[in-house]
Amino acid sequence: MTAICELDTPCVLVDLDRAESNLQRAQAFADKAGLKLRPHIKTHKLPRFAQRAIELGAVGITVQKLGEAEVMANAGISDMLLTFNIIGAAKLKRLRALHDRVTIRVVADSHECVAGLAAAFADASKPLGVFVECDTGMGRCGVQSPEAALDLARAIIAAPGLDLAGLMTYPAAGKYREAAEWLAAAKAMFEAAGIALPTITTGGTPDIWHADEAGVATEYRPGTYIYMDRSQVAAGAASFDDCALTVLATVVSHPTTGRAIVDAGSKALTSDLLGLVGHGYVVEYPDAKVVGLSEEHGTLDVSAYPDGGPKIGEQIRIIPNHCCPVTNLFDQVHLVRGGEVVETVPVAARGRVD
Repeated sequence: MTAICELDTPCVLVDLDRAESNLQRAQAFADKAGLKLRPHIKTHKLPRFAQRAIELGAVGITVQKLGEAEVMANAGISDMLLTFNIIGAAKLKRLRALHDRVTIRVVADSHECVAGLAAAFADASKPLGVFVECDTGMGRCGVQSPEAALDLARAIIAAPGLDLAGLMTYPAAGKYREAAEWLAAAKAMFEAAGIALPTITTGGTPDIWHADEAGVATEYRPGTYIYMDRSQVAAGAASFDDCALTVLATVVSHPTTGRAIVDAGSKALTSDLLGLVGHGYVVEYPDAKVVGLSEEHGTLDVSAYPDGGPKIGEQIRIIPNHCCPVTNLFDQVHLVRGGEVVETVPVAARGRVD
C-alpha cells in the first residue's frame, strides 16, 4: 500500500472509516425517526458511496443535474430524485431517455416547467413523477405559498404523462421549524382539496439531527453528511473528528515566522466562506488560519506558533469550509484508512453540471 506521506499534493483524502460511520449514523437516525433517507450524491459524486447508502437502507439517491443522474444510472443506481428544474428541449430529451431506463422523479416550480415536462412525456409508457418545489425560506427556487403549490399540483395532475409525486423543499439552515409550518399548512390545504401527497421530502445536513422534530416530512435528503466539513462543525452537526474529507497540502514557502504558504489555493480549496472566517481548518495546527487563497497558493497565518509552525516540505491536512465543491475540483480521490491509501478512485460525476 501507498503511505499518505508518499502522495503528491494537493490531493483529496477520504477517510473510509469516518465516511462509513457517518452513513450508518444517519441511516440509524432516519430509521428511528420513521423517515425515508434519500442521500444527495452531489457531495461525493461516487457510485460506490451511493450504492453503500442504499445497502444500509436508503430508498434511493438525490441528484442535482442530469449529468450526475446519467453517471449513477450507468453504475446501476435505479431510483433517483432530480431536484432541479429541467428546462429546454435538449435536457428534456435526456430526461426521457433516463426515464426509460430507471425510476427518476423531478421537481417543478412553474407552469412553464410543467408544460415542458408534459410535452416531453405525453406519450410515455409510464408517467413521470413530479414534485412541486416549495420555497419555505431558502429564497432560491420554489413556489412562494401553499396556495401556489396547490395550483401547480393541479396542473401536474391534469397534464398527460405526469403524476404528482408530492412536495419538495430545501429549507434554509436553522429554519426547519418554519419550513415544517409551511409544509403543514400546504398539507392541510391539499387534504381539504382531496389531493393525496405521496411524499413530502426535505433535506439539509446542518439540521439533520433535528429531522425528527418537524413531523411533516416523510423523506430526508442529506448530502454533506457523508464527509462533513468545517461549516457543518460550525452548525453543530458534526465535530472535526467526524470530517472524512481533507485536502492534503505541502508547505512550499515560509516567508515570515507568522506566514506559511501551501500548494492548495482556490483550485484545491473552495473559496466558499459560508459565514466563516478563513478558508479551512488545519488538522495538525488547529491554531493556524487559512487567511487567503490565490489560484494555486494558500496563505496560512501561523503567528500563534512562536516557532512558525509547519516547516517547508511538511504536509498538512485541511478540512475545507465546504466539501462539496472540493469534490468537483479533483479528478480523483484517495480512499484512506489510518496512514495508508486503500484505493485511488476517479470522481465519476466530476464536472457533470449539465
